[in-house]
Amino acid sequence: MLKGLLEREGYSVELAPDGATALVKARERSYAAVLTDLAMPGLDGMELLAELRQLAPDLPVVMLTAHGTVAKAVEAMRLGAFNFLTKPFDQAELARVIESAVASRMVRRRDVQDGRAALQALIGAGAAMSRVRERIAKVAPTPSNVLILGETGTGKELVARALHEASPRAAGSFIATNCAAIPETMAEAELFGHERGAFTGAVATRPGRFELADGGTLFLDEIGDMELRMQPKLLRALEQREIQRVGAGVTKKVDVRVIAATHPDLAAKVEQGAFRRDLWFRLAVLTIELPPLRDRREDLPELVEHFRRKHGGRLRKPLAPAAPELLARLLAHDWPGNVRELENVIESLVVLADGAMRVDDLPGPLRAGPPPPLPAVAADAVAPATAPPVAPAATVVGPLKDVVRDAVAKIETELITRALRDSGGNVTHAADALGLSRKGLQLKLKELSISRADLANE
Repeated sequence: MLKGLLEREGYSVELAPDGATALVKARERSYAAVLTDLAMPGLDGMELLAELRQLAPDLPVVMLTAHGTVAKAVEAMRLGAFNFLTKPFDQAELARVIESAVASRMVRRRDVQDGRAALQALIGAGAAMSRVRERIAKVAPTPSNVLILGETGTGKELVARALHEASPRAAGSFIATNCAAIPETMAEAELFGHERGAFTGAVATRPGRFELADGGTLFLDEIGDMELRMQPKLLRALEQREIQRVGAGVTKKVDVRVIAATHPDLAAKVEQGAFRRDLWFRLAVLTIELPPLRDRREDLPELVEHFRRKHGGRLRKPLAPAAPELLARLLAHDWPGNVRELENVIESLVVLADGAMRVDDLPGPLRAGPPPPLPAVAADAVAPATAPPVAPAATVVGPLKDVVRDAVAKIETELITRALRDSGGNVTHAADALGLSRKGLQLKLKELSISRADLANE
């Protein structure tokens, strides 16, 4: 009867007469979900569940039994069951539970691929991004919670996915949740799930984000925007490693690593009473700070090339090279939207390109004003691949990446030198004027070999 019901829902169903046979089948091939009875001869449902968790931790197991008790349900959930239903059951509810179970497996598999893409998408060979990658390598293997700090558009979710992919949890799910996008009235149900009938509109039992991420990673983006009333409940879930669905009478243990990210200054929110200090400490066991794009301009040519190829391939357009004056404009921009803004600009240039990406196709703010000059470059570094070779001249310099790196260093040196002169050599005031931290400016002074003593002697 169950086979017929699920086949009408569009599933391919295989039957096993007992738990031992089911385990053999699971070892021979991959399944999207398992629906099992509890009382069976030989290997019973609980033993089968434990074996399957060892064999395939991401395989969702739904328990269906006439011997349902609160104690059995608690034990099944503790062992990692996806859901626990009792007979007689509602066919529509069973279909919804199986649909959720299958979807969760698909999410886990897709997230592994996304995680690999995230590792490759952390582009930049400069010192700032090298430090971020080193930090990821150290932090990823640990089970500790991580707080990622960075402005909007710096790639916080990419870093979270990279942490997941490089961790022992890579085979588990990566569940991303934007805390700012969840209505206050639904926050608890979204994170912890709900039982059927728990509130108006709860027509079926639904697992929350913590359950979907069991054995994997839960990414809480914009954590600084979480409502204050939800914060103690999140803190309890982090400390006790257990959750309780809305409307449920039992708790369930979950094995979840939490990675949170925020743009706001959480320390300031804590002082204002808008964020719990104990939750902040629990989330920020380890921290990773992402630099804004304006502080790693040396990576811009590589990012431009990446997005040029990405969107050129997606839109099936010939790869249009970037003219040197265009790169100068891009280098001079402050990029308040960071890498996300840059990608949007390059996508628009690829769409509008007719042979080359040109200054005239840039958005208005990027076209305004004279750009800082770039050193001369070899013609074949910016010309289409089909163009005939150009004989080198006395003004030609090395590869485009080296040219742009030197240009960035020149621009940064001029800006920092001017700011230090205007501030009378005061590093703190100069850093404020440049939009940098004092430590960030000190690192730049060392990197560019700028001496305040030299400035004083000029």
